[in-house]
Amino acid sequence: MTQDPLTLYKLIVLYMLNKVKFKLTYAQISEFILEKEYTNFLTLQEVISDLQDTELIKADTTMNRTYFSITDEGRNTLSYFGNRIGEAIIADIDAFLDEKHLELKNEASITSTYYKATSGEFEAQLIAREKDVELVNIKLSVPTEDMAASICDSWQKKNQSIYKYLMQELF
Repeated sequence: MTQDPLTLYKLIVLYMLNKVKFKLTYAQISEFILEKEYTNFLTLQEVISDLQDTELIKADTTMNRTYFSITDEGRNTLSYFGNRIGEAIIADIDAFLDEKHLELKNEASITSTYYKATSGEFEAQLIAREKDVELVNIKLSVPTEDMAASICDSWQKKNQSIYKYLMQELF
């Protein structure tokens, strides 16, 4: 049976979002799909947009980054049509998610951004999430943009040890 390629791409995205227990960013989804050359960037954008329009996936934007999750309707659709994804594609998705699980989870749950505050200082906002729960949300004011950028970079690398330190010191 021949199927519309867009349908296959939509099923791939639904399968990826259903397989993980955390939200994925557009960059994470596209890394797999574009790297495997299943489709191109513009088609993937159309697929994501269609999935959102039909409420099969949900987008949440936080700190200038969009996170996608599968909806109940998306899960139902996948349960009916998931068998249309070839075994080789499922194996590719599973291998990708297994290999990059920690990296994907950390990237999706650890965010940082900075901006210039009305006071003229720069504020770095650092967030760690587990599923949809914010574990920690820290805002630091610093005098320069370079310091704020450095804090954000350090948060990405050292968030676990910082969180552990806070928990030990506060409890």
